[in-house]
Amino acid sequence: MSKEIITRFYQAFEQGDAQVITECYSDNISFEDPAFGKLKGDKAKMMWHMLLSKKDKKPSIEFKNVESDGHKGKSDWIAKYNYGPKNRKVVNNISAEFIFENDKIIAHKDTFDLWKWSRQALGVSGLLLGWSPFIKNKIQATTNGMLNKYMAQNKK
Repeated sequence: MSKEIITRFYQAFEQGDAQVITECYSDNISFEDPAFGKLKGDKAKMMWHMLLSKKDKKPSIEFKNVESDGHKGKSDWIAKYNYGPKNRKVVNNISAEFIFENDKIIAHKDTFDLWKWSRQALGVSGLLLGWSPFIKNKIQATTNGMLNKYMAQNKK
């Protein structure tokens, strides 16, 4: 069943359906990636709603190499989108790891080269400083600030 959950997750992502994406997660989901850091529970779920809320800026994704042993799973995926006020083109190659419990994802970790991402998304500053902990912390502070603002505006 867990391989099907991964497939459902990415098919919903391809369609821009944040509701279905978050239905794949348990209530106590733990998510982590280089851009957001660690997110838990509703904050992790709301991240997907925020990322897919911009009708004109939905990413194009491809997923492949979906594997699962029933408890753990993994996949590779590529996200293509334009980022920021300068609308810079980003192609991000990502490896995902999942842990399942009761037919839900309880842990999801996306791994990608933040320096490569920052060179594309931030231009010269990303090229020169994207490898540094300072830029990583700044990126995470910015993304989490946007997420907190989105959550405050979209309280249920």
